[in-house]
Amino acid sequence: MKWVLWLLGLFAVAVASAFIAGQNDGTVSIFWAPYRFDLSFNLFVLILILGFVFAYGVSRGVSALLDLPRQARRWRMLQKERAVHAALLESLALMLTGRYLRARKAAQQTLELEQDLRQGAGWGETLPKHLGSLRIMAELVAAESAHSLRDRVVRDQHLARALSQDPQGQSSQWAESMDAARLSAARWTLGDRDATKALAQLDDLPRGLARRTLALRLRLKASRLVRNHVLALETARLLTKHGAFTRQASDSLLRSLALSSLAECEDTDQMSRLWGQLTPAEVQDAELARAAASQWLTLAGEPGRALQWLLPQWTAWVQKPDDSTEGERSALTQVMEVALSALPPDADWLQRMDRAAQQWPQLAEMHYLAACVFMRHGLWGKAQQALERCAARLSHPDLRRKAWIRLAELAEQRGAVEVAAQHWKKAAKA
Repeated sequence: MKWVLWLLGLFAVAVASAFIAGQNDGTVSIFWAPYRFDLSFNLFVLILILGFVFAYGVSRGVSALLDLPRQARRWRMLQKERAVHAALLESLALMLTGRYLRARKAAQQTLELEQDLRQGAGWGETLPKHLGSLRIMAELVAAESAHSLRDRVVRDQHLARALSQDPQGQSSQWAESMDAARLSAARWTLGDRDATKALAQLDDLPRGLARRTLALRLRLKASRLVRNHVLALETARLLTKHGAFTRQASDSLLRSLALSSLAECEDTDQMSRLWGQLTPAEVQDAELARAAASQWLTLAGEPGRALQWLLPQWTAWVQKPDDSTEGERSALTQVMEVALSALPPDADWLQRMDRAAQQWPQLAEMHYLAACVFMRHGLWGKAQQALERCAARLSHPDLRRKAWIRLAELAEQRGAVEVAAQHWKKAAKA
């Protein structure tokens, strides 16, 4: 379409020129004493046009001739810039293929070529805006190679030079390069097993950079190394929101960190704060609830609160006992036994346990818990009946042994020495 318009324009100019020049009878007289030159007006216009074209061509030629030195300098700088890029690409390829010595030499060559490019820039010539970013990346490649070679002194030297680059006049890529240097510094410090310093470096990162997936992964590793499981749990939650783990891996990691955090609590106040920070899904997790109740009781916490945490799990067990495994029932029974034994006589729990034992006579663990409550209320006869029903059927050896011990103690209270001896013997064999 463009060529068609050009052709139409040329035809229009040709037609207009022919129309004007064909009917123009004017003349131009030039007096150069003692001579006189008479020219047609059309020839005069043609001479003017040709003269202008010739003068313009001469001026352009002279300008190009005078600009040759500048073009030569520009070509040389372009060649040097290409050499810098080629050296950087070579160093990256060598580093990624594990040839760290050659990668460090190539990165050093990149830095030398970059310095030569800066020094070779003449007056009025501008350097590439990304040259500062390129230098930082070369320093990082050299530092990464030195880190892989366990040369910490050289690594720290390259890292310090990378972080000391002046941002003045740099492009937007400079900020990303500096972010890469900061993250690399934290990663290398973590590789040196200095988790405390790595956490300090991560805390100094800008807010946006600190919430990136790579920074969060480094924070998670560092916090786990220093056994700060509360911080690790918060970081793992952020990584889960970022989609850094699969659902199964995320659930397993969060549960593990929550369990470790609960186990590290040193008093009930700390544990109350931690429990309040857990998500609703974590609070409803059966394993976490059992671990929290067990640690709470170990810290001499109020047993009613531990039972409150275990109540949803116990209610689900009473409603659908077949949905829980034998191991889960035994674990819940062991924790609830400690809580119920420490709980003052409570009519509500007495009614709950009595109804549950009557509703599910085949559940040995339920009868065992009912016996613990009966003994707490001084109902020795009902406790003995419940223990006799469940003692031999309890699957967990610790629960079975405790059941026989309780029966032996009850027999001794009644004065049945022989029966008590039999129960003690069964407890020893459990």
